[in-house]
Amino acid sequence: MRILAALAVAVVARSATAQDTAVRPVTGADSALERRTREVASELRCPVCQGLSIADSPSDLALEMKGLVREQLAAGKSPEEIRAYFIGKYGEWVLLEPKAEGLNLLVYLLPVALVIGGGLFVVRYVRANSAERET
Repeated sequence: MRILAALAVAVVARSATAQDTAVRPVTGADSALERRTREVASELRCPVCQGLSIADSPSDLALEMKGLVREQLAAGKSPEEIRAYFIGKYGEWVLLEPKAEGLNLLVYLLPVALVIGGGLFVVRYVRANSAERET
């Protein structure tokens, strides 16, 4: 009986402190804002998770950043202005896909160069070994 009373008190206390969870209908403007928020948030890296975008990250910081993106979009800022804000705050690292210019060009070119170099190495190695076997 005491367990039921304690459980009832816990439920009442929890419901008294819980936030309003009423679902409001989604209007066309809200869904468009959410879509734009999702697009911008999917391009920004979560500083906590690092491998996830803020759109996909469950961390509190990512949720705050996503809320800030939503607020800035609602205030009329463009996605470029929002990206520039986060780059100014966190550096270019915050972009999931860095711009292909300057030193960042290595991110795009180095893997291709390594694959080509590895392919050339394998071709030369195979040719050298097949030439030795023929003699």
